[in-house]
Amino acid sequence: MSNRLDKEREAEFQPKRIEYAIDKLNSIVSLTSITETEIQFYWKGELIKFFPYSGWHTGKSIKDGRGIEKLLNQLKP
Repeated sequence: MSNRLDKEREAEFQPKRIEYAIDKLNSIVSLTSITETEIQFYWKGELIKFFPYSGWHTGKSIKDGRGIEKLLNQLKP
């Protein structure tokens, strides 16, 4: 069974990952939307979407990728 399809594992880890991401991102940007699966904010005038469970981030003003640390490195002034 793939980890991505493991709903019990996702249910266990997602709240912790969302909390960690909110804490880290709030110190850098103003978050505009937070749902159970996605965090959105603007960076350099463009909408950025971050999916805490998978770590995927995407948006025009950043390089798409995976991992909260990689995203945070791109948001350094």
